[in-house]
Amino acid sequence: MLEFFETSGRNLLAAEAAAGVRHHVALSIVGTDRTPDNGYFRAKVAQGKLIEASGIPYTIIRATQFLEFLGAIAAENTNGNMVRLSPGLFQPIAADDVAAVVAEVALAAPRNGIVEIAGPERVPFNEIVARYLKAVGDPREVVRDPEARYWGGRVKERSLVPLGKARLGHIGLDESFRRSQAGA
Repeated sequence: MLEFFETSGRNLLAAEAAAGVRHHVALSIVGTDRTPDNGYFRAKVAQGKLIEASGIPYTIIRATQFLEFLGAIAAENTNGNMVRLSPGLFQPIAADDVAAVVAEVALAAPRNGIVEIAGPERVPFNEIVARYLKAVGDPREVVRDPEARYWGGRVKERSLVPLGKARLGHIGLDESFRRSQAGA
């Protein structure tokens, strides 16, 4: 991942500089700088550093995990009929809310900084996935496991949520779960 983001980042930024791009907008992840044992997160940090050093006006949007990925997260952490997840705080955001912020930021003046966005509800990771599985009629049991990894990285209590001011999405967990059921 690191090689991908560094190579693609350098190529994209060089093309932008040649074309006179006036606002580079990048989507990243809340907590990337606090979860160094997650390879994907390390690669996103490297991407952000390239953008910041490029001289091209920019805004980096760091979003919490998308609500639409809860099923994949459960699948990744399933062993038999049990899903092992950290009790660390989680504040997933709907992709529709992310898209609205990305569009708004792209049309605004560059911030030359970071905007963090998150879902409106902050709940322990294991509890959110348990609620999701129940809402979609999935019988798997979610087990609270402080040692569970998230895509290879350790999850501390606040490693996946904004620590300071963040813009909050409008689509909550229950609405998202209703949408999941309707789409199933």
